[in-house]
Amino acid sequence: MKNLIHYSFLLVLALALVACGEKPAGEKAETGEATEAAAATPDEAQTMKVSTTDSQVLWVGSKPTGTHNGSIKLSNGQLGVDGDNLVSGEFELDMNSIAVIDLKAGEGKEDLEEHLKGLVDEKADHFFNVRKYPTAKFVITKVEAIPEGGNATHNITGNLTLKDQTKSITFPANVAMVDGQFSATTPSFKINRTEWGINFMSKSVFDDLKDKFIDDDIALSISLKAS
Repeated sequence: MKNLIHYSFLLVLALALVACGEKPAGEKAETGEATEAAAATPDEAQTMKVSTTDSQVLWVGSKPTGTHNGSIKLSNGQLGVDGDNLVSGEFELDMNSIAVIDLKAGEGKEDLEEHLKGLVDEKADHFFNVRKYPTAKFVITKVEAIPEGGNATHNITGNLTLKDQTKSITFPANVAMVDGQFSATTPSFKINRTEWGINFMSKSVFDDLKDKFIDDDIALSISLKAS
């Protein structure tokens, strides 16, 4: 493998989602039931620590009247690398770090962030309820090289846990290792939030919303560095 990747999710994924606009861009991630994690890292493999300051997950959510976008920080992460091969890895997302980027302070930013985090008691379970579920987790289960000519070098498969629900997801990533440092970036890809039980204002769950709905799909893009 020319390089490994990392990420994975990171990721959860991670998540995020919310409100307002044109439908998020990107291919739909392949999802399924959680699968067994990768085999234990061989003794000769090295562990590479993911930089929580140089890595992030970006998200875009939408509804009929527009879009919002933001970021989520990593709380920790590491990769097991055997030569140029990624053999294991897992990452955590700090769900308390959910941030809205497209709104300014005092113009709705704080209210939307509180809603996503579930910091208002009567709205705690609308989205991520960070008091009860402060982290999301992604565990790599498979990394496969993609033939040259596409928009990514590898497909990454792993188990994404959000709000104590775990699903397997697969998405493309561009991976490179230069001077002992891994970098991994993904094209925008989408997950369906309802697969993790995040059903607030979902038209596929509630049939009386008319145009007062939030799209099920959240677009995610990941940028990682590890050394």
